[in-house]
Amino acid sequence: MTASFFEEHEHLSPPIWIVGIGNDYRSDDRVGLVVVRALQALQLPGTVVMECPAIDPVFVEMWRAASLVILVDAAAVATTVGTIHRIDVLTRPLPEQLAFPSTHSFGIVEALALARTLELLPPALVIYAIEGVNFDMGTCLSPEVEQAAHNVMQQIVAEVTRHACARPHPS
Repeated sequence: MTASFFEEHEHLSPPIWIVGIGNDYRSDDRVGLVVVRALQALQLPGTVVMECPAIDPVFVEMWRAASLVILVDAAAVATTVGTIHRIDVLTRPLPEQLAFPSTHSFGIVEALALARTLELLPPALVIYAIEGVNFDMGTCLSPEVEQAAHNVMQQIVAEVTRHACARPHPS
């Protein structure tokens, strides 16, 4: 991300960031990307919707400029494939049984720890984790994960609408 990327979105103050995390070529791991692509097509006002194949520490810095950050990612199955976990990070810790598969050493857990340490957490931070079962090479989602992706997209639209209605509007 460059300065021009942030300048392009500075009129959205403070914006709602929706970030899909995943790998397009690791089957269920791509679910975060699938969700944000569907949301991009909706062009929700006041939002910045982006794909993030991997979380970079620089990514955490953008959080402080947002009123709400929503992360969407796959989690390794802990209960049932397709289960959706909505985690309000500021009010409760990540469930210990959830694991976020990553091909990189810096993921959601590390990003949250860094944001807390540097006091970069936004006023609201929500993670939608969808339990997947297949993280092998491939481009197809499991049927349960595909259905969950659709449900999460609808939940995020409702959440963004609630959040936008609760924010003070400039006069």
